[in-house]
Amino acid sequence: MKKPPGKPTPLGRAAAAPPRARAELEFDRANLLGALFGQFDQNLITIENRLGVYIAARGTRVAVEGEPGAIARARDVLLLLYGRLERGQPVEAADVEAAISATDEASLEGLIPGPGGETPAIRTRRKTIFARNAAQARYVEALAHTDIIFALGPAGTGKTYLAVAQAVSQLISGSVDRLILSRPAVEAGERLGFLPGDMREKVDPYLRPLYDALYDMLPSEQVERRIASGEIEIAPLAFMRGRTLASAFIILDEAQNTTPLQMKMFLTRFGEGSRMVICGDPNQVDLPDPGKSGLADAVQRLEAVRGIGTVRFSARDVVRHPLVGRIVEAYEGADA
Repeated sequence: MKKPPGKPTPLGRAAAAPPRARAELEFDRANLLGALFGQFDQNLITIENRLGVYIAARGTRVAVEGEPGAIARARDVLLLLYGRLERGQPVEAADVEAAISATDEASLEGLIPGPGGETPAIRTRRKTIFARNAAQARYVEALAHTDIIFALGPAGTGKTYLAVAQAVSQLISGSVDRLILSRPAVEAGERLGFLPGDMREKVDPYLRPLYDALYDMLPSEQVERRIASGEIEIAPLAFMRGRTLASAFIILDEAQNTTPLQMKMFLTRFGEGSRMVICGDPNQVDLPDPGKSGLADAVQRLEAVRGIGTVRFSARDVVRHPLVGRIVEAYEGADA
């Protein structure tokens, strides 16, 4: 990266006020800096704009100017991202936003690797998915060790995506024989009327997010082949009644739209050698009576039961566009 000689110049337009302090970092591996800085220094510009600092790079040295607190956060963000690259993990725009959010927390535990030097991750046929924040790290650990998990939080936090990744990983390894994905067929504030086509064509629109996650984990021909053979089953919640699901990884998405009776029915399908994940956002209930959500009822009854885990996400854990997190915060603040 070429920089003009003399005083470092800012990469973005973060702050008009003159900087109050300055810090320098030096990185050992120059070959990682292109990925650290991002294309056209976009990662550095994001850090500048979000934290109100100036960043300039020359060779393996990076200078950060701004208020002391902002400099400390920018330094932590750069070190977190550089650590990801040293461990062979990618750095994408969402990882930059997650690192920035993480530095605003009291602890960075979960993003920093443990004694074995490993960051919590899930490996599938097409990719390896690494935890992007402390909440995701707790969730990935729970997915690996807990029989039944309630994953609660707003859209965009990775609840369903990570659950599907873990399910595919266990299916590939042979830990389970089947992968069962389900959602309640509840319209989100609309009346869709009678849909044309056979049963699969009728319910597919409700289940499309689950298909999208599957195709991200497995080659499309494998997804279709495993669906045809019954190894992967995607069905609305009503199809679960009367079944016992043994040696299966079972995911219920949009669980806030179940009634208490539906949730009880689903939970009691749990069979020998199975794993179950229930994902939902308690603040986005589409039932006629939002106060009668089976998800809230089940968490209240079962959270203290041994063998059942609960992982909660907040707006700061959103890993989509940073605006999504701000939108969630605005709505949650208004509701409160």
